[in-house]
Amino acid sequence: MTRLSVNINKIATLRNARGGNNPDVLAVARDVENFGAQGITVHPRPDERHIRYQDVRDLKPLVSTEFNIEGNPIDSFTQLVLEVVPTQVTLVPDGHDQLTSNHGWDTIENKAFLTDICRTFKEAGIRTSIFVDADPRMVEGAKICGADRVELYTEPYASGYAAGRETAIAPFLAAAEEARRVGLGLNAGHDLSLENLAYFHQVIPWTDEVSIGHALICDALYMGLEETIKQYLQALK
Repeated sequence: MTRLSVNINKIATLRNARGGNNPDVLAVARDVENFGAQGITVHPRPDERHIRYQDVRDLKPLVSTEFNIEGNPIDSFTQLVLEVVPTQVTLVPDGHDQLTSNHGWDTIENKAFLTDICRTFKEAGIRTSIFVDADPRMVEGAKICGADRVELYTEPYASGYAAGRETAIAPFLAAAEEARRVGLGLNAGHDLSLENLAYFHQVIPWTDEVSIGHALICDALYMGLEETIKQYLQALK
């Protein structure tokens, strides 16, 4: 079964736009789980422009499904993850002021750093995933670094889907097969949507987890959160 982890960053973005606590990030996380999602994802950035570090602390005792914290493992992020001890940490090579994630790690060039940080998190009992492009070499490199899983950066698949889904999925299938070959778990995320998710899952059904935020929250503006989660779960059947 491929699990649906809902990224709630956009809920925090809306809250922060006006101050106060509306919408309530913690209440939305509880609702997301009650509506059937099997995980909650957050991506706290150093400037806290959406999810704040305190949100992460407050969410930990409330999340009853899988809790995934993703981000660049700078010192403050690493300390936060070790304090909270989520189910999973996803290492993403974001710059300090980056708008959104736009590439994966070069696991070969950054082997020493990633090996050290994977060891740190795994010693704390936290499953560790490395965000990579759809390149079998980067997947193999993640295995060498000691990761438990990789998360495939799926924006190129999403952007190429309309022009030709078979062509768009091909490098992701190759990367996914490499993950399976070397014994890594497989996650996927970024710009997955109701338009392209079912086909991705059809071709790569051994995906362990998809992390979806922006498209899902946009759909919820029209369909409501409960119905939207229902449709995303249906796309994964």
